[in-house]
Amino acid sequence: MQARASIFTPVLIGGCIIILVSFAIRASFGVFQIPIAEEFGWLRAEFSLALAIQNLAWGIGQPLFGALAEKIGDRKAIILGALTYAAGLVLSSFAVTPTAHQFYEILVGFGVAGTGFGVILAVVGRASSDANRSMSLAIVTSAGSAGQVFGAPVAEWMLTVMSWQMVFLWFAVIILSVTLVLPFMRSPTPPANRAELEESMGTILIRAFRDPSYTLIFLGFFSCGYQLAFVTAHFPAFVTELCGPIQPGGVLHSIGITTTSALGAVSISLIGLMNIVGTLTAGWAGNRWSKKYLLAGIYTGRTIIAALFIMFPITPTSVILFSAAMGSLWLATVPLTSGLIAHIYGLRYMGTLYGIVFFSHQLGSFMGVWLGGRMYDIHGDYTLVWWIGVGVGAFSAIVHLPIREKRQPVPLAA
Repeated sequence: MQARASIFTPVLIGGCIIILVSFAIRASFGVFQIPIAEEFGWLRAEFSLALAIQNLAWGIGQPLFGALAEKIGDRKAIILGALTYAAGLVLSSFAVTPTAHQFYEILVGFGVAGTGFGVILAVVGRASSDANRSMSLAIVTSAGSAGQVFGAPVAEWMLTVMSWQMVFLWFAVIILSVTLVLPFMRSPTPPANRAELEESMGTILIRAFRDPSYTLIFLGFFSCGYQLAFVTAHFPAFVTELCGPIQPGGVLHSIGITTTSALGAVSISLIGLMNIVGTLTAGWAGNRWSKKYLLAGIYTGRTIIAALFIMFPITPTSVILFSAAMGSLWLATVPLTSGLIAHIYGLRYMGTLYGIVFFSHQLGSFMGVWLGGRMYDIHGDYTLVWWIGVGVGAFSAIVHLPIREKRQPVPLAA
């Protein structure tokens, strides 16, 4: 009897390291909202727009880097992504105007695309066996959450000992260090039959664009980006300013969380910690049950959690409960969505197809981050933005239900 292939391959380990570092830096940007705005006297919307542009650039860059990796090789695409990421961070550290920050965040967004899910998930997906693929994608996704666990708290700590400009410079050095693991990133030729190998990228894209299921996947991923980016960019500031005080003698105070600012950073960390469990569970479940129904359930859960949170007073306890509950569903959509695309359309151009769907995710991210800052400046709070997130979450839950999970047939070569 043939032994089952090990799930922990060098490609998986290398991919986890790259995603972990990339997402640790990306998840920390919300911590810089208040320090940068206070130093320059900016409105909240100014730096929020910079982060929104970063997310939009990430979405635009994702299919481009996915296609680039399929043309010139995965490792060259990752190197280019790391260099672009570092350049954006270095230039941002010298920026003194909102326009400069907003422009340089384009580079950061493209850098995240080159070192993020689109490229790495495609490499890992091709290197995994059919039996291990869903779980492998979940493990890599959870590595992004592991980065989020310590990204925001480490950034918060670094700001106590150095300026935000120096933190950005250190982040540039750290993201360049991911190139050290590239020797592990050797992906085999995608398993495919002769007809699949002879299909051009244009052919598979046209076939996907004509498929209503691909359109529904694209539309459904919008709310994921809206909710995640809004929370990542604005939740630390939201908690800092609107959460009730941390009582001396309580559990949080006794473990060193004495300010709402510290609680805001820790909440992002807790979301990442809980998401490790949630994402791995999603990967396990994706091998056993319908991915579209799992996705609909995740979006329904997020919608309910967000609605309940904003309906009640914001207290340290409610922040912790929200972070734990939302964290368990945070990136659980990623292995299911990418796995669904691979199942329906094959692995040959998975990076490009997922990258295009991810653009919808980043359109949502742009709206969530920008609207958060804009509505705060107009109304002085984030209430309306939260309720919009509840609405788009319910929309995503509904649009996943008609998706047809049957794999599309590949036309026979002439």
